[in-house]
Amino acid sequence: MRSRASASLRALSDFLGRYYGKKTIILLDEYDTPMQEAYVNGYWREMVAFTRSLFNATFKTNPYLERAIMTGITRASKESIFSDLNNLEVVTTTSEKYSDCFGFTEEEVFAVLEEYGLSDQKQKVKDWYDGFSFGKRKDIYNPWSIINFVDKKRVGAYWANTSANRLGEKLIREGKPKVKQAFEDLLDGGTLHMEIDEQIVYDQLSAKKNAVWSLFLASGYLKVAGTVFEERTGRMYYDLTLTNKEVHIMFANMVQDWFAWNDDYNDFIKALLLGDAKAMNLYMNRVTTEMFIFFDTGKSPQGEPERFYHGFVLGLMVELEDRYVITSNRESGFGRYDVMLEPRSLAAAAALQGKDAAPHKDVPPDAIIIEFKVQDTEETELTETVRSALKQIEERNYQASLIARGIPKERIRKYGFAFCGKRVLIAQQGPVCLQ
Repeated sequence: MRSRASASLRALSDFLGRYYGKKTIILLDEYDTPMQEAYVNGYWREMVAFTRSLFNATFKTNPYLERAIMTGITRASKESIFSDLNNLEVVTTTSEKYSDCFGFTEEEVFAVLEEYGLSDQKQKVKDWYDGFSFGKRKDIYNPWSIINFVDKKRVGAYWANTSANRLGEKLIREGKPKVKQAFEDLLDGGTLHMEIDEQIVYDQLSAKKNAVWSLFLASGYLKVAGTVFEERTGRMYYDLTLTNKEVHIMFANMVQDWFAWNDDYNDFIKALLLGDAKAMNLYMNRVTTEMFIFFDTGKSPQGEPERFYHGFVLGLMVELEDRYVITSNRESGFGRYDVMLEPRSLAAAAALQGKDAAPHKDVPPDAIIIEFKVQDTEETELTETVRSALKQIEERNYQASLIARGIPKERIRKYGFAFCGKRVLIAQQGPVCLQ
């Protein structure tokens, strides 16, 4: 059955050639989408074998073929699916050739907006849909998004809603803490500086350091903001950022969906804002039990706390980013804190300095500092670990940057999170420290 399917395009070429008296041109779009699905769903090896056979029959030993064009987001030449093919010309996102042919240029987009009476929307459209880069061209727009905007006369995440991003989501969700930290930095407007490898090796995606970011660049989710050639090593380094607002919204929604199904998570957020440490402990332990299963990659749960922490921080950021500026692993005082939530309106926070001020959903009353610690082998109880977390906040003066921006000490809450496997203990600094 597989041999018949592999020979199907060759047979079709034969039929068309006989009928029209000409050799065929074959256009194969998104050739790698089935491979991505196979990788995500666990039948990768079988798919590689079939694809190699299909490509051999269609593109190498096919006497009825004139020429062919294949498009896809991953250059998977090391997987041997192209091992039987000769004379391939590969064009990638960093290639100069055809750099203005992968989407609409800014001139074309602005001309369309003028024609449809939408010239006043140019800057909004640029913020949402510009940013794709090919070679040296930095002003390429997503055609699908532009067409939908012109049709509906409003911005929206049109491309994100149709794009197959399951592979990227899997790599982020199950990735190591450094991957989640880098992803958080991207969502916060940051830049990644690294080498990239445009030849994606699927079996190395979860292990190779920069593979996930190479995939995101090839997919259009990241753009090249700048390059640096290091003469000493002969290596090229790339500055990568999220492509545009549409992509940012897509990833923010993706993270929020990780937690949306869990009611306990929403309850935890409410308890955090209210300063209810007892409820935080109750809800957080429920969440971690379910989240460790969701984020599990088959390793011992004893090594999982930091992985959950990064996933948790991302979910927290999406949930509260309209009211707080949320940062992670930044310098303040004499060290780097884990998480800091700073009210977006300092004036509103200062207005709530009275002890009897009730929390209001639109006016966050306090800034929050969180320190995470995994139980040390010398610590017999989680209470020791959580005290150590709170002590670190004080000794390293993590509140310094908040105070410098006008937030009074009495409006800064400090939490220690102690992990041991799936168990969590949360303590808040103050008279009632441990619940």
